[in-house]
Amino acid sequence: MPTYNKLVRDKIPHIITSSGKECRTRILDPEEYKQELRTKLSEESEEYMSAASDQEALEELADMLEVIRALAEVHGANIAQLDKLRADKAEARGGFQERVYLIDVDEA
Repeated sequence: MPTYNKLVRDKIPHIITSSGKECRTRILDPEEYKQELRTKLSEESEEYMSAASDQEALEELADMLEVIRALAEVHGANIAQLDKLRADKAEARGGFQERVYLIDVDEA
């Protein structure tokens, strides 16, 4: 029996049992949940970096958004509040659409 020991989407246990297999799960406490979400974001980021096609990349980005939504809630905000924060930062500092690459800054 493979051992996973990782955070999975809510419906995964049902999908597993619907296919005739058995699985064991447990509910994480709030601190474990936060840590596992961070681990999951790192995992999804690595999968995005390894994506071989645009479609694969988009699917990994969608997974990352789901984890980010959950992390926002863990930190006391919802996705709308997080997007407002993003928009405020974009207004003040810009986004990344212009593809600006900073080489260096002369401090003299």
